[in-house]
Amino acid sequence: MSTFTDLVQSRRSANNFVEGIKIPRNELEDMFSQARLAPSAYNLQHTHYKVIADENVKEEIRNGAYGQYKIHSASAVIAVLGDKHAYLQAPEIYGGLKMLGAMTEEQFDQTIESINNAYIGNDTFQREDAIRNASLSAMQFMLIAKDKGWDTCPMIGFDPEAIKATLQLPENLVPVMLITIGKDNQHKIRPRGYRKPVNEFVEFIGV
Repeated sequence: MSTFTDLVQSRRSANNFVEGIKIPRNELEDMFSQARLAPSAYNLQHTHYKVIADENVKEEIRNGAYGQYKIHSASAVIAVLGDKHAYLQAPEIYGGLKMLGAMTEEQFDQTIESINNAYIGNDTFQREDAIRNASLSAMQFMLIAKDKGWDTCPMIGFDPEAIKATLQLPENLVPVMLITIGKDNQHKIRPRGYRKPVNEFVEFIGV
């Protein structure tokens, strides 16, 4: 069994954390430096994170998440946000490739045009793509956190408007999920829930 297989099999959603444990900022920065390598459409890197360890702000977030205790006991709660306007950064993101000669002027122009055609004026696609890409990044972050010895739990049980108000988010940032992070309280861990066998959720065509 590979190390990665062990990691995937050992990752669990923690519903309660050991209180009073702080995560050093440099450890968080290291985890995010790896999470930034997650795939994203057109490499637009739609994901923004806000890491909240301040107890007062955590309690505000908890109020917006229907009082869930895991937010109180976690070392931090992370707001995963998707940027609907990530496409506006395309010239900056691709400008470096053009400057290095890895992309011609024509290729650069075609790429920017393709991105603009996909996003501009398509509010539904902007929102859906922000959520899709932030979700990819969030899953990668949770695996990285587990590899570093931290437990997490993704959460969608919250009032988006309350979270936006607490964090004073601009209109372009969509609250995708919250992730609580800390050390799992092993005394309160539950058995893993039922998982469907492969033949119930996978269909092979031509394989």
